Amino acid sequence: MERLYNTRIMQQLIYLSEIAEFLDRLFAVERYTEAERGGVYLPSSRSIKRLGLALEPKTDLSKWAIAHSLDALFLHRPWKLQPQQLTPDVGVIAYHLPFDEYLTLSYNSRLAEVLGISSLEVLGKKDSRAIGMIGEIPKQNFNNLCNCINQVFGGYEQILAAEQSEVSRIAVVGAMTDLLVREAADRGAEVYITGQLRQPAEEAMQETKIAAIAIGHRRSEVWGLRVLAGILRERWASLEVLVAP
Repeated sequence: MERLYNTRIMQQLIYLSEIAEFLDRLFAVERYTEAERGGVYLPSSRSIKRLGLALEPKTDLSKWAIAHSLDALFLHRPWKLQPQQLTPDVGVIAYHLPFDEYLTLSYNSRLAEVLGISSLEVLGKKDSRAIGMIGEIPKQNFNNLCNCINQVFGGYEQILAAEQSEVSRIAVVGAMTDLLVREAADRGAEVYITGQLRQPAEEAMQETKIAAIAIGHRRSEVWGLRVLAGILRERWASLEVLVAP
């Protein structure tokens, strides 16, 4: 006798503390001081079906949260959040430095995959943590690399063109100093990708002839939010994740 089985997805309740524990592991927050680690910023016992991700608490945050029936928020920079901006039962989790160092312009394996960087190595450290990466990319025209950066991040702020038309080794670093630029050039990088071009590194840029692409700090953060949304959706099938415009 044939037996029929009904399959159904069991609805599991998700709570703010559970998401924070997952992000603690993802960002390896034990590497940071207590003040830098992040986590639950405004606690809530409400179960979470819809989570909003935003860089900071803009003036229209409340309208956005209400319009999308958000149960909780992730904020990258939560410090200007006002109590009246959210209803009391909406919880908030916040991660600043761990988010920056894991999902923006740093030693970021997800970004390396998108940009096609192989043979990945650490470039630069802060408090024993990697703040940049260097590696090989398929040989290509510098303009093609710029187009790729434009497609990935939705634009860039500034470019210092390469003297040679083809590039095959790049550095991606969340800071720009004289020493970091010289190290990147000494290790064979033809292009230095960062958030903003910094004046203290200008002499090193001129002397090493290395090219540079300044993406813009905010653009890199927005990219990180989009990636984080995907990670959270992968972890919880039932969780709806929205990224603030």
